[in-house]
Amino acid sequence: METLITVAAIVLLIALGTRLIHRLSAQHDARIAAHRFSDPYPAVFRPSGRSDPTPAEQASRRRLTGTWP
Repeated sequence: METLITVAAIVLLIALGTRLIHRLSAQHDARIAAHRFSDPYPAVFRPSGRSDPTPAEQASRRRLTGTWP
């Protein structure tokens, strides 16, 4: 009998925890839907007139590709 009560208590706690997580997830989704993520940001770009990479860029390329220019 004690085992049955313990199993029932565990199942009840799992069900309550699942319900709580579901409600929190729905609340979080509603907050995300209300927030505007599509606000435009100014464009970030480099001028097209750059010809030589900086020493830091050269070192980064060497590390990434494993080759020397």
